[in-house]
Amino acid sequence: MKLTAERIIDAGMAVFAESGYQGLSMRRVAERLDAQAGSLYYHVPSKSALIQLMADRVARQAYEAGSVALSALDAAGAVDAAGRAAGGPAGAGVGWQARVEAQMVTLRQSVRRHPGGAVVFADSPKVLSAGALSLMERLLETLRDADVPEEHRGAAADALLSHVTGFVLQEQSRPPAVAVTPEEAASLHARFPLTVAAAAHDEDEQFLRGVRLLCAGIETLRTA
Repeated sequence: MKLTAERIIDAGMAVFAESGYQGLSMRRVAERLDAQAGSLYYHVPSKSALIQLMADRVARQAYEAGSVALSALDAAGAVDAAGRAAGGPAGAGVGWQARVEAQMVTLRQSVRRHPGGAVVFADSPKVLSAGALSLMERLLETLRDADVPEEHRGAAADALLSHVTGFVLQEQSRPPAVAVTPEEAASLHARFPLTVAAAAHDEDEQFLRGVRLLCAGIETLRTA
């Protein structure tokens, strides 16, 4: 099969998922492709360039998915506005929190598609990924349009993005399940009732609760 940059990125993501940054090398990527290492450099000039391309792929997919979600929100808002203009019942409208939530949900979904994607995405701004910078820019624009004070926007955006990467990192790095007897389970529940109850939530629900909690905190900055 013809060697392309896309195939090299695919192989790089696979090697990274298995071995992390330290184990990622052009030689190992070439071995995975059954190619000579030298032939990779025609398409990807260095390991650092490969890391940037990997990060950019994850981020760009997230950006595109977020664009689709935001367009759907805008369409729903337009329908709601038309209904109000016609004298129909007013809906809730599309608030800034819904726009933030759409971006965070699609980001999580996109990062989860790639083994090791959370680590790659977390480091994507450091390697100047245009996709990651686009994600940050759009999120900052959302916070600006929500009248979040300028001095708080960066920290608010960082907190939201860190929630996504931290949550997916936990999802992607789970240890093997530990067998627990009914007696041990009952003992854990008795000793740590609040922790066990908090862990019982569905993962999607838990993720959204975190996003909404952060938005509630950001809301206090808007009204301060």
